[in-house]
Amino acid sequence: MPTTTQLELRLARRMSRLGTETAFEVLVRARALEKQGKQIIHLEIGEPDFDTPANVIEAGVDALHKGWTHYGPSAGLPDLRQTIADYVSRTRQVPVASEEVVVVPGGKPIIFHTILALIDEGDEVIYPNPGFPIYESMIEYVGGRAVPIPLREERDFCFDVKEFASLINDRTKLIILNSPQNPTGGVLTKKDVLAIADAIGDRNIMILSDEIYSRLIYDGNEHFSIMSVPGFKERTILLDGFSKTYAMTGWRMGYGVMRPDLATHIARLNTNSISCTASFTQMAGIEALRGDQSSVDKMSAEFKRRRDAFVAGLNKIKGFSCRTPKGAFYTFPNITKTGWPSKKLADALLEQAGIAALSGTAFGKYGEGYLRFSVANSLENLNKALARIDEWVGKNLR
Repeated sequence: MPTTTQLELRLARRMSRLGTETAFEVLVRARALEKQGKQIIHLEIGEPDFDTPANVIEAGVDALHKGWTHYGPSAGLPDLRQTIADYVSRTRQVPVASEEVVVVPGGKPIIFHTILALIDEGDEVIYPNPGFPIYESMIEYVGGRAVPIPLREERDFCFDVKEFASLINDRTKLIILNSPQNPTGGVLTKKDVLAIADAIGDRNIMILSDEIYSRLIYDGNEHFSIMSVPGFKERTILLDGFSKTYAMTGWRMGYGVMRPDLATHIARLNTNSISCTASFTQMAGIEALRGDQSSVDKMSAEFKRRRDAFVAGLNKIKGFSCRTPKGAFYTFPNITKTGWPSKKLADALLEQAGIAALSGTAFGKYGEGYLRFSVANSLENLNKALARIDEWVGKNLR
């Protein structure tokens, strides 16, 4: 009788270079603690706690009833692509055609596909650090060289343009920008973007501009895209989507805007990986962009209210100091005066205080000395979290 043998799993070498997104790992740990009966306040995951707007839900349900349940074009449904082109033309003040738009399930495929399409082994990619961890993960996965540009607190987590310019060389193939920024909440001003564009000059370098939080900016600041700078549209891949702006994380829908010849290749990567984005969600996306926008304004105002309260509370806790983020829905307090390394402190807050947060090092080596808290939770829970952190600090810091 044959016996079952456990054969060795022989993974491709490149899998050893693939990272992860720690937020989901911490979420799993937090859920496990909840199953043990512990009460956890979730400030780890980057997901709006609002429901998708009713008009968008209705559009999705209507699409299901009308038969939008079949395959669509790999690049996206023509009507949604045109709607996105019109929206980007209006908001970035550059002419965009539908053939420059590729619709994908969530924002990450634009990062994944852009790096797969453009980066060969040894090519250099400049990316923000601390920054969204998938940037570094994907660069290293394809064999590229990840070149971090540090985002420092004393500069409000914006680029030091001179330092940035010194990193550009003949091997630089791609530059990644992210504003408003995850995890710091930093925002690149128009002056910053123009200085970055001036440093790049007329080099044949592509820019992946991650603008997924572009509708969540506060205190009179305005979003400005490098795509809007003369001479940069053909070198820019704009990443945006529906998850953050319209609380549609589970609908899985994002998009990239890029020159048509690159869009053809990105769509081909779609064909080879996900075939297409779900048709009924795309119909809901049309309503999201064309319909009533009051829900976006309401959500942004609430995030600002929570941000103000949470930052003020953090700054009263021993060992914590926090700048006021200008965008997104995160706070990124400096915790160096606690004397604790970031990951050790994040772990302790989860296990001992019931606060799920992320270590700054989840976003790169320059995140050491910081924690990331999402304010995408109720003000009541945010105040409870502040009280728990303060109590924990009182017991554990001298």
